[in-house]
Amino acid sequence: MGLKEQLAAARKDASEFIARLKADGHEVTDAELAEARTKSDLVNELAAKVERQDALKGFSTVTAVDETPESKAPARTLGEHFAKAVGDTLRVARGQKGFSVSAPEFKAATDAQSIPAVVAPALTTIDTNIVIGTRRRLTVADLLGSETISGNALTYFVEGALEGDFATVAELGKKPQLHFGDPTPVTEALAKIAGFLKESDEILEDVPWLISAINNRLLYQLGLVEENQLLSGTGTGGNIRGLLNRSGVQVVASANRTDNADALFRAITAVGLNGGIEADGLVINPADYQTLRLAKDANNQYYGGGFFAGEYGQGGIVQQPPVWGLRTVVTPAIAAGTALVGAYGQAASVIRKGGVRVETTNSDVDDFEYNRVTVRAEERLALAVRRPAGFAKVTFSSVAPA
Repeated sequence: MGLKEQLAAARKDASEFIARLKADGHEVTDAELAEARTKSDLVNELAAKVERQDALKGFSTVTAVDETPESKAPARTLGEHFAKAVGDTLRVARGQKGFSVSAPEFKAATDAQSIPAVVAPALTTIDTNIVIGTRRRLTVADLLGSETISGNALTYFVEGALEGDFATVAELGKKPQLHFGDPTPVTEALAKIAGFLKESDEILEDVPWLISAINNRLLYQLGLVEENQLLSGTGTGGNIRGLLNRSGVQVVASANRTDNADALFRAITAVGLNGGIEADGLVINPADYQTLRLAKDANNQYYGGGFFAGEYGQGGIVQQPPVWGLRTVVTPAIAAGTALVGAYGQAASVIRKGGVRVETTNSDVDDFEYNRVTVRAEERLALAVRRPAGFAKVTFSSVAPA
């Protein structure tokens, strides 16, 4: 095998070795790095030999000259390099017509050694952990009751108003009559929340850690839309009618900013009196919760305890203490300035048909032609609010007290 064939084989071997290191996606070991360097050195060595061999083409006769220690020393300048390379050839060719000579490329021997370009990709360490972006904690569905149905809609009946009542009756007196009004039917149709993404076959086969991150993000986005629908859905155009937009939900307003905490307690009372069930939860925006949490009395003491201890140094600090003893969910799902007090577990339920379905196909439109896979995620659900009065929407005030 000639020098050029050896050089081609060495280059192919080095390229394939580096490609394998990059494709594996693992951290390069010292042994692998050393082997890569060895292969690169062999390529450089063979390339130099080929270059020297090509430099001799066109010379038919070259007289061997004994090399002195001076001739073996590396050339320090371009002129010295030329004299060393062609001096003997000029002596042999002296007197011939049309003769020309050239020296190989001059390269100073004092150049610093650097990492070969073919090795550089092998020195990059890849961290396959995706840095997750902002994720909102999904909590509203966990507060509510949960049911399933077999059809595509649920109809339930809300008790009608009572006419008349029991009373004391004298002897031989006429007894009062009671009449319960006809119940009002309420129908909740299932809504579908769905979406899809497309991925290449190469991602599925070559970068499994990336496809896992994409799928997790897809399911999070589905849950995010679900939470927004349960809380604030408009009820139009296929949307769920959320808790904040339900007819019959009570409304409690705060008179001023020092009355905000009291307004929450009035909402608890309203749920118990008018809804007939006890409130068990509160959904509040982080900004509004912060205002409550940092409120102080005339002695500059935090009502909910300071940053080192509880109220007036009593007990241990609680990182996120509940408001008025309710299960308190602090989430940006609800707008600042509004809070929702309710008997979440009894007054309303999330109705689901099946769970979240994730399906894939390579036959959507022209996916098969372009080596793509479509991933679809969807769910069907509805919200049944059997006792709207079991919820009270609180509107906070930013007005200073008079």
